[in-house]
Amino acid sequence: MAGNNHNKFPWNHVLGFIFSIVLTLLAVWAALYSSLSITAIVWTIVTLALLQAAVQLFMFMHIGEGEGKAQKGTIYFSAFIAVVIVAGSIWVMNAMMHSMM
Repeated sequence: MAGNNHNKFPWNHVLGFIFSIVLTLLAVWAALYSSLSITAIVWTIVTLALLQAAVQLFMFMHIGEGEGKAQKGTIYFSAFIAVVIVAGSIWVMNAMMHSMM
């Protein structure tokens, strides 16, 4: 983006916010009000979560605007940390569930 963009209204942020709200409401509907099977609900929520992550990355974190190896390294490191947190959380919850039985 060239020039002075400080005076423009942030339409990308507004659209990203609206998309985020819609995706969240769809996930709530799927979980609470749909008659889908548990497996279908889980896959729906996972899909909506991935779409929400993409909206967050592109609309708010401007992932496509940077360049260079440093940004790619940061993206890979962030993805690694996210996978570790999710996998670790599942592992701990699974261990706690088995220890309670």
